[in-house]
Amino acid sequence: MKPTDFAIRLTNFLGEYLSAQKNVSPNTIKAYRDTFTLLLRYCRDHLAVSPENLTLDTLNVPLVISLLNYVENEGNCSIRTRNHRLSVLHAFFRYLQTEDPGRIAQCQQILAIPLKRYTRPTVHYLTTDELAEILDKPNLATIWGRRDAALLSLLYDTGARVQELVDLSIRDIRLNPPAQICLTGKGRKARVVPLMSGTVNLLAKYMSEHRLDCSECIDSPLFFNRRGEHLSRFGVRYLLKKYTADARKTKPGLSKNISPHTMRHSKAMHLLQAGNPTTVIQSILGHADIRSTDIYARADMKMKRHALQKAAEMAPSVRLPSWRDNKGLMEWLSSL
Repeated sequence: MKPTDFAIRLTNFLGEYLSAQKNVSPNTIKAYRDTFTLLLRYCRDHLAVSPENLTLDTLNVPLVISLLNYVENEGNCSIRTRNHRLSVLHAFFRYLQTEDPGRIAQCQQILAIPLKRYTRPTVHYLTTDELAEILDKPNLATIWGRRDAALLSLLYDTGARVQELVDLSIRDIRLNPPAQICLTGKGRKARVVPLMSGTVNLLAKYMSEHRLDCSECIDSPLFFNRRGEHLSRFGVRYLLKKYTADARKTKPGLSKNISPHTMRHSKAMHLLQAGNPTTVIQSILGHADIRSTDIYARADMKMKRHALQKAAEMAPSVRLPSWRDNKGLMEWLSSL
């Protein structure tokens, strides 16, 4: 059976354009793939169009909008998920309009579908006491407890995304002064983050114990599971969930919704509260846009309260007249 024009374009988009020309990460390609898997299933189940018969002519504005409504309503997904699906389709049609200029009008109609506005959730972060309670839970008397202590300390110390953490190899670590780590983030962008002495000591002991400090292990994963493979994102989430549950026994008020990204938020907030400018925090977290970092400044009520208090202290002390002293206003109110 001859492949359709959609099958050919989609294969080139996922297999060649994203990896060879855009140099995006495998995880990004998987996320794009999932959106098109959803599209194919939607067309099959709701439009009775099988994947092998789906053509570019079928992909129009009404179809895309109905798919997005399905994602948001019947799929019980958030607006952010809906917007992500639409962003993937936008990327495909931006690619298509340069590959097939005859379809530029069709592409621009779909590109004109706007992202939906939504209320950004409040940034959730840990206080220093809550953080210390969690970091104190790994059992340093066991080999895996010492690994977990190094992992959690590094996760917070660097403000790394969980994928950046599990992708680390020994070559990315430098423990000699100045100690630092090289993280590879979104878009394969690398950044260097300094390490604090406490984390350096934990990592040095952990690497020595597992004989990871020799030249032969330079490409070995920094954190691995019992099979010697890279620890997965789900593995990190499981460990953090376990130690959070332990910490909740002594700190009952600890939130149940603590994830690896909460550690990243906590690092950012603590840096901000320590007086660091947002440009420094942006560099450490690897934000491409400073607006992503500004959410922490907007979220910190303590800093807002301090700023208002400081402004009040600097303002001149002026006694404002009472409205009761305004006879004209009083006469008007009495006449009502």
